[in-house]
Amino acid sequence: MKKYTSKIEKNSIIPLSFYEQYAVKKGLRDDNGKGVLAGLTNISAIHSFDENDLPISGILEYRAINIKEITANLKLENRFGFEEITYLLLFGELPTADELATFTRKLAEKRQLPPDFVRDIILKATSKDVMNSISRSILTLATFDEKVGDLSLENVLDQSLNLIAIFPLLAIYAYQAYNHCENGASLYIHYPDENLTTAENILRLLRPDKAYTDIEAKVLDLALILHMEHGGGNNSTFTTHVVTSSGTDTYASVVASLSSLKGAKHGGANIKVAKMLADIYENVSNHSDETEISDYLHKILNKAAFDGKGLIYGMGHAIYTVSDPRAEVLKSYVKALAKEKGLEEDYQFYNRIERLAPDVIAKNHQIYKGVSANVDFYSGFVYQMLGLPEELYTPLFAIARIVGWSAHRMEEMLNMNKIIRPAYESVLSTKNYVKIEDRV
Repeated sequence: MKKYTSKIEKNSIIPLSFYEQYAVKKGLRDDNGKGVLAGLTNISAIHSFDENDLPISGILEYRAINIKEITANLKLENRFGFEEITYLLLFGELPTADELATFTRKLAEKRQLPPDFVRDIILKATSKDVMNSISRSILTLATFDEKVGDLSLENVLDQSLNLIAIFPLLAIYAYQAYNHCENGASLYIHYPDENLTTAENILRLLRPDKAYTDIEAKVLDLALILHMEHGGGNNSTFTTHVVTSSGTDTYASVVASLSSLKGAKHGGANIKVAKMLADIYENVSNHSDETEISDYLHKILNKAAFDGKGLIYGMGHAIYTVSDPRAEVLKSYVKALAKEKGLEEDYQFYNRIERLAPDVIAKNHQIYKGVSANVDFYSGFVYQMLGLPEELYTPLFAIARIVGWSAHRMEEMLNMNKIIRPAYESVLSTKNYVKIEDRV
């Protein structure tokens, strides 16, 4: 295969200078992370620069409401918010108490799979890659839908609500099936409780005794809210816009977005963070020694430690410069959960790395914008404290982000009537065809 791959490399790698020559932004972003404007949206907004183009603390708004205000009010009122913010993102306004109760009940009623689906689909051909298992289940569910190709807004909304409701089941059952078939673990399939929230049901479905504490469920609820939506330009949501513009059905659209999200540079990043931090914890003898921690971070950046990639995962973001508001919100809850779990020293260890890493990165690399902890830095720690298996880290992201995908799919359907097709410039000179007997 090597002779074939060498041909691919020879004829496919484009010199970096060409991108400058043709004024093409790699990744469709400039050095400051500002993206090429590809569309308009009413669903969410991300702000990292002020009107003078100076970097500011990151701001994330859901339907024009600051995420910090949303989460602060939920914390103040000590209640769950996933269902309420799902309503906000899908319908564009906050629900009344009656509207929220009706909507929550509707989602609960939809939280069920077709008869024998777990036995006939999920328990067969299990995979450690839960994201692939979810994709297979979704495409199979399309065969149960007599209106699979109906692109009316009403039908797409109904399909979206069905998928939002059952995503936790598809993810957790897929993990349990794999863990049973491949690792010999006991198999238990709990049914969801209609009286519980999405976050509570996730913990109930996953744990053998169905038990969880209030703070565990509240922190998971918060993590889901923070991952629900992040503008139309993130890779998986842009995928939603692209495939929706082609006129495909809801199930195909969601599977395409799932395939994007599972990438290590997108939804799989929190696993990398968790592995890296475990590596640092193991190789740093004194977890309070900031000099020793900094030295090891330098080794990671110099490709002399961890995975040899030269990256400190969980640090920096494509868009945010000064700070990621999602990380700031999550961190405030992480401290309380760590206290309940007796893991305050681990929390302080994370805190030291968060504080030291930006300075280490600045000393090792030329950087064009600020570097701070992103939401993945703390989400992996949250999932560890909740005892969630690593195989479910990215699926949990999907359980949340399908809300944003659904809102963007419907927005694309309502506002665009052209298939998305950007241009790529060929950098080759024209060649003549050579007959086979003349080739050398």
